[in-house]
Amino acid sequence: MSDKPDRDALQAAYGRRVPDLVQPGLAVLLCGINPSLWSGATGYHFANPSNRLWPVLHGSGWTPRRLDPSETAEVLRAGIGITNLVPRATARADELTDDEVRAGLPAVTALAARVQPRWVAFLGMTAYRTATGNRKAVVGPQPERLGDAHVWLLPNPSGLNASWQLPRLVEAYAELRRAAS
Repeated sequence: MSDKPDRDALQAAYGRRVPDLVQPGLAVLLCGINPSLWSGATGYHFANPSNRLWPVLHGSGWTPRRLDPSETAEVLRAGIGITNLVPRATARADELTDDEVRAGLPAVTALAARVQPRWVAFLGMTAYRTATGNRKAVVGPQPERLGDAHVWLLPNPSGLNASWQLPRLVEAYAELRRAAS
């Protein structure tokens, strides 16, 4: 697993950007809210070991085993890319303004047009609702499209999202995998 950054490294990571993990022809482009400080310090998306994305991707059948955030080639080989609505790292998503979240949607749209994934999956209902203005959006496929890509809303895999326990997260992500197959 990724090494734990020390306190100074985490503090220095405020505002850092984590490069998009993309290539043409992805099955799904996962769009997080923004990088954590851990991600900002390491340069890997969803780098904090408490983030449940990695066990969820494995449990839902996207990956043949639980990947480490540093295994970027394996993530891409699984047909998965990763980006964020807001590129700057913070300790918590509530440090972002609604304007920042809304301003991220055109960049995600442009990225989707460039790499042409079949699906763009937003991770986090509140962020998606803020970005799109669709206040009634629920987990699952959305009527909107980003260019040619279909849009799906998934629950945020953060450990702070206590209303979605691991088995329920796995099923939600598996539903997207079945749709993308």
